[in-house]
Amino acid sequence: MSSDPPRISLIGAPTDVGASCRGASMGPEALRVAGLAQALQRLGAEVVDCGNVGGPANPCLPPVRGFRHLAEVAQWARLVHAATYEQLAAGRLPLLLGGDHSMSIGSISAVARHCRANGRPLRVLWLDAHADFNTAQLTPSGNIHGMPVACLCGYGPAELTELGTAAPVLEPSQVRQIGIRSVDEGEKRFVHDVGIEVFDMRTIDEVGMRQVMELALGGLNPDTHLHVSFDVDFLDPDIAPGVGTPVRGGPSYREAQLCMEMLFDSGRLGSLDVVELNPALDVRNETARLAVSLLESLFGKTTLMRKSSER
Repeated sequence: MSSDPPRISLIGAPTDVGASCRGASMGPEALRVAGLAQALQRLGAEVVDCGNVGGPANPCLPPVRGFRHLAEVAQWARLVHAATYEQLAAGRLPLLLGGDHSMSIGSISAVARHCRANGRPLRVLWLDAHADFNTAQLTPSGNIHGMPVACLCGYGPAELTELGTAAPVLEPSQVRQIGIRSVDEGEKRFVHDVGIEVFDMRTIDEVGMRQVMELALGGLNPDTHLHVSFDVDFLDPDIAPGVGTPVRGGPSYREAQLCMEMLFDSGRLGSLDVVELNPALDVRNETARLAVSLLESLFGKTTLMRKSSER
């Protein structure tokens, strides 16, 4: 990300078609009501709200061959891919407002396509309570919001693994997962076997968020495009109750703020997802307001002026 004010495009994906719990479809509007665009504008960003992608409704059907709503998720992913790529091609920073986490298949495949076309390395930071590396054979639920990292790494149906111009979309070495604390047993072995670098909550407890972020951001060069996929259930549910799959023991408010501040300090942020916010389970939109506060830090809000050597 250059020193110029960011040119941010908000893209809504109002769907919960990849999840079993309804309500994430209202997430984009909750973030708008919480004042996301205005908060980023106060920081000097040029913000354009591109509105919502319009995909198929949630049919609320059981899984078929290990997948719930595969056709619908694939259609949403294609639409999100197209909207995200359009904004990247225009030199803007796409900020996807989810929607469930399966929508990141569309956004990240577009980012990877853009990076390949421009010869830029890509790093993806996956902030989440869950590894999201299930497959049809491993999943206990069939919910595709538990599969996006696997699909992006080439493990999944062609409808989801072949978006963009190359398959797989990502190599496991391009991904860093942070805050993980809920992984299915078969999924755990699979993540280990493919070699994704995971900074789980025990790691954060042992070495602290600062060292975890230094490690996760290590090796970035000035041309690296950094994509952050922020699942709101990354946060501890005591501070962020408005999610469909809460897991106790997540990052505290201060740990999350430090994470976001260090992402800003990297200077590499090029695209962003904010997903799995569920207003139906929230309390007076407090989780959406917290998410906006964290995004302010991600885009440069600080308590005090800092010398360049401190950043």
